[in-house]
Amino acid sequence: MKKINRQQIFSLIFLCFVSTAIVAETRIAILEFELKDLTLAPRIPSEIKRTASIKPLLEAELKKADYVIINIDHESQGIANAGVGYLFDHSDVAADLGKQFNADYVLVGRLHKPSFLFAYLMGHLVRVNDGRLVGNFISEAKGPNKKLTIKTVESLAVKIDKVLDNRYTPATKH
Repeated sequence: MKKINRQQIFSLIFLCFVSTAIVAETRIAILEFELKDLTLAPRIPSEIKRTASIKPLLEAELKKADYVIINIDHESQGIANAGVGYLFDHSDVAADLGKQFNADYVLVGRLHKPSFLFAYLMGHLVRVNDGRLVGNFISEAKGPNKKLTIKTVESLAVKIDKVLDNRYTPATKH
């Protein structure tokens, strides 16, 4: 059996630290989610509030997996967005916005509400370096309950993580 010398052990430890540091540096910007409400009573205050809660919830979930969250301020997002749904439909423009803030990926999100009974959290994950859409995610939320919204955000985080580094484990207690 071959003996491992001290230099080989230190080299192995160093490689472990370097590979961990590289994995931990995935930089993702999550834009504010847009509400696309197709119901007969669109944009009620509770739905606007729920939509606003999605971004911080998703950021918190992805931080648990050591993703670096890049903040893109509301004004910069507004300047890049030529209208409702524009960034969602134009990955190249979302990528350009992400480049300005040194992100690796940008998630452009939407809360699509076709009914009072359910809504869909939708996300487009864009790789910044080439503007390519690398993930198109949909997670269903049945009802406006806060706990259900949290579970739906967790589901979205799992889907995003599977495309990226696969290191997220959602909490199951709520």
